[in-house]
Amino acid sequence: MTTAHPPLPARGVQTSLDELGSPLSDTTFVVVDLETTGGAARDGGITEIGAVAVRGGEVLREFATLVNPGIPIPPFVAALTGITDAAVATAPRLAAALPSFLEFLGDSVVVAHNAPYDVGFLREACRIHGHTWPDPAVVDTARLARVALHRDEVRNCKLSTLAAHFRAEVTPTHRALDDARATVDVLHALLGRVADFGITTLEDLHEFTARVSPTQRAKRHLADGLPSAPGVYVFEDAQGASLYVGTSRNIRTRVRSYFTASEQRRRMAEMVGIATRVVPIVCATTLEARVRELRLIAERQPRYNRRSRRPDRQMWIKLTVESAPRLSIVRAITDDQADGARYLGPFSGRSGAEAAVEALLLAHPVRTCTTRIAQNPRSDTPGCVLAELGRCLAPCTASGDRDAYAARVEELRDSLSGDLRPVIEAIGTRMRRLADEQRFEEATVWRERLDTVCRASHRTHQLSMLAREPLLVAAEASPDLGWDIHVICHGRLAAAGHARAGSDPRAHVEALIAQADVVEPVPGPAPAGLSEETTEILRWLHSGSVRLVRSTSGLALPLHSGGREAADLVEVRKRVTSAVPDRYDPFGASERGSRPEGPRAGSSVTRMRTA
Repeated sequence: MTTAHPPLPARGVQTSLDELGSPLSDTTFVVVDLETTGGAARDGGITEIGAVAVRGGEVLREFATLVNPGIPIPPFVAALTGITDAAVATAPRLAAALPSFLEFLGDSVVVAHNAPYDVGFLREACRIHGHTWPDPAVVDTARLARVALHRDEVRNCKLSTLAAHFRAEVTPTHRALDDARATVDVLHALLGRVADFGITTLEDLHEFTARVSPTQRAKRHLADGLPSAPGVYVFEDAQGASLYVGTSRNIRTRVRSYFTASEQRRRMAEMVGIATRVVPIVCATTLEARVRELRLIAERQPRYNRRSRRPDRQMWIKLTVESAPRLSIVRAITDDQADGARYLGPFSGRSGAEAAVEALLLAHPVRTCTTRIAQNPRSDTPGCVLAELGRCLAPCTASGDRDAYAARVEELRDSLSGDLRPVIEAIGTRMRRLADEQRFEEATVWRERLDTVCRASHRTHQLSMLAREPLLVAAEASPDLGWDIHVICHGRLAAAGHARAGSDPRAHVEALIAQADVVEPVPGPAPAGLSEETTEILRWLHSGSVRLVRSTSGLALPLHSGGREAADLVEVRKRVTSAVPDRYDPFGASERGSRPEGPRAGSSVTRMRTA
């Protein structure tokens, strides 16, 4: 590619600094970090200020002070930062600390990670205490990282993640000066990265993080004529191949955003450069749009979509059907459940499936070998080390206790069928023993395995619940006072429609049932559609405004299938850092009796009211 360069100035003529811009190497940056009480900026709840002034890669000076916010520090904030009410009791108030910081700042460029947060607090503090905020140039390292780094390089742009990625000398600790020092290392690493793009001045840096590329500007016409309606949009290239599939409540508005500065993903910028048209697919409801998006991604495999492209990679745990059944990880479900097979899943990867297998084996230690075992073994030689150690009932040997092994398999089959209590009890016992021995990391591993198996079991039985339902009709009140109506057959969306306000929704229900796709069942617990599609349907059914209109056999889940336990584990994590809402019930019920878990009268999914 040929790039046009401006003509060189005549010999002996020095260009002005305004023409050159402000070289990054000569710019003084003040990297600042605040610790706060967690409230809004208007509350002025600053508890610590840390700042580092740097220029040309060298540290010039540092600033650090605790601040008495004048209000109590919440316990979870104190636990996170180590800054307590006692620690700030003798610290200066913000009115005294702020002038010193402003003097330290001078006319430097402010740098912060998630700068709008820190700058917002400082600007509001100046307003409250009668100081003029100098309104300096601001560089946000979080925004700069999102533009400069590929998504494959880091999992997110948190300060701790970037500091580890760039091997910063200081590790962020949620203390202001440490975090500011870590941000300095991240800043220098990012400036080195953007130098490869020709970014050498402060003006270049601002343009780099907020620019709209010429390619984006040239493609704005692709949004012309698109409908302002919910649905799916498909970016296509000159050959008609799908590049990217997305969904939105407003197709036109969403597509236009790809041609503005708000779109900072390099992958999307590349996609926009290739695209030659956008095909809209208007949908009756937002749920239909999400389902169509999933189907199109699975069908067309657009190269710029990363989510939902490979549903065939999902895995299931299977209790096999053979003379000595075992747990196996498989990719497909076969019609052998009548013979005793059971399935758990699906899992997005093998690691999750293996974690669930470990949890199941702790409570139900069936064999782990893959050897084919005869119905009546003749040899007394064990086939694995576990049998030699006495940790397997050795059904592969003539002297093995086949009846005891069969009983153990039947208990495992019960757990896979919806009774996880033995698994939960076994892991709970293991975790308590490890905690008593202060082996907390191992206890955490087992907690994660418990979480994995509980979620997988609950997911399996939710999918199975819809997969065996020939006809389910549900509706949700829409903002225009009408009804969004959906017909679901064997876990697949078969029809969707909208009944306007003032019309009789029952007539729409009958019309949609008559027009619905014919859906044939497949071997359960897998639904007839994509598992992700059924998961979207379940998520919609769980929302508080959905009304169950009609079902063939009723919806219910096994009482101990793991949903309640998985929710409790989530709440345990939340209690570490924040206040906890009421216990989550996936079906919105307020009572927890002996009834099966699932949509029922009195829950968030009830009979549809006539509009």
